[in-house]
Amino acid sequence: MLAIIGGTGLTSLEQLEITHQESVETPYGSPSSLLSYGKLADKSVVFLARHGTSHNIPPHKVNYRANIWALQNIGVTTILAVNAVGGITEAMAPGVVVLPHQIIDYTYSREHTFFADNLEHVTHIDFTYPYNKKVTETLFNIAEKEEIPVVYGATYACTQGPRLETAAEIKRLKNDGCDIVGMTAMPEASLAREIGLDYASCSVVANWGAGISEEEITMEKIELVLEQGMKKVKNLLSEYINSY
Repeated sequence: MLAIIGGTGLTSLEQLEITHQESVETPYGSPSSLLSYGKLADKSVVFLARHGTSHNIPPHKVNYRANIWALQNIGVTTILAVNAVGGITEAMAPGVVVLPHQIIDYTYSREHTFFADNLEHVTHIDFTYPYNKKVTETLFNIAEKEEIPVVYGATYACTQGPRLETAAEIKRLKNDGCDIVGMTAMPEASLAREIGLDYASCSVVANWGAGISEEEITMEKIELVLEQGMKKVKNLLSEYINSY
């Protein structure tokens, strides 16, 4: 089964029919939202609103363990995550849709692993390539076929939030080799790997990182760019679901 983690706007995918919603309790507490089951071209899809249906859960307070555990528990095998990010390098302009391939984690104090307590042995996972290559390549191939403009390959800097970064921090991230910056890739991606789920991301660049543009970063501007970028993401996800 396929799951999409993102905002509530994704329930407006063309031809999507929401069949029912389910409340799932986990050993780690409650997920961010009810799980919404949908059908598209006779394909089953589950949606989860990462920040809650009212968009009231900040990135550092998301219960990532509950979200990922709940999806795996209902039979999900593949997760497509939708992330809003800031652009750092030249190609990552506002409105661009990016399929990242690497992550640098700058978060702290988040519950970030299933392998913490009551272990029979210490467990390490291979996280060399944090995003599933096959799923990401399939997304890119579909985008090319459908002439949906996307950028394949970027390093995602995951910061703590909820505040945006300083200009000096963005400069540091660029020096570290990061192309985009967001607040939700981790520990979502690593938890999916720990529990054996294929995980990939469609990231929408909502704004330039602090200090790259002289324009002030405002939520009004971010929301306007996201609205346009999400149209491309919805098209891409719809085509992926059709081929899944």
